[in-house]
Amino acid sequence: MIVRKYDDIIMAIILFYEKPGCMNNARQKSMLELSGHTVEAINLLEYPWTNKELDKYLGEKPVAECFNPAAPAVKSGKLDTLAFTKEEAIAIMIHEPLLIRRPLIKIGNHHLQGFDTTALRKIISLNSDKGTEDAGITININDINSCPHNNTFSCIKQED
Repeated sequence: MIVRKYDDIIMAIILFYEKPGCMNNARQKSMLELSGHTVEAINLLEYPWTNKELDKYLGEKPVAECFNPAAPAVKSGKLDTLAFTKEEAIAIMIHEPLLIRRPLIKIGNHHLQGFDTTALRKIISLNSDKGTEDAGITININDINSCPHNNTFSCIKQED
C-alpha cells in the first residue's frame, strides 16, 4: 500500500525480503524506516518462492546481475552466472535462495531486486524524518549495497 501524506511525500508499506543478520539489509531497512515507511521484513531464505513470483523481482536485467555476488558459490567461481537462462537461474535460486541478490522489495505493484536508490526514489521518498538527526541516527547512503565484510566472510555464517 502507498499513502500520500500532506506534503505530497509518498509513504509506503514495504515488503523487504532479506537475509536475517545481513548488515547491509539492516542498514537498508533503517534507511527506509527513517524515511517514514513501514518495513515488513521477510526471511528471503525461508520464503516459499514460486517461479512466477521470483520472476517479477528479477525483471528484465541480465541474468548474471540477478545472482548474489557475495554467495559463496558465486564468489568462488564455482557457479558461472553467465551460463544460465532466466528460467534456469530462477530454478536454482528457488532451490538455493542464498544465490538471490538481495534485498527483494515490494512496494504496491512494484517489484525490485537490490537496493537501487534511484529506482526507489521514483516510487517513494528516501528523506529522513525530521528529528532523526537529533537522535544521533545516521545512515551512510554512499555505499548501501557492497558487503562491508572482508573477502574471507561467507554469507552462510550468521553475523553477530
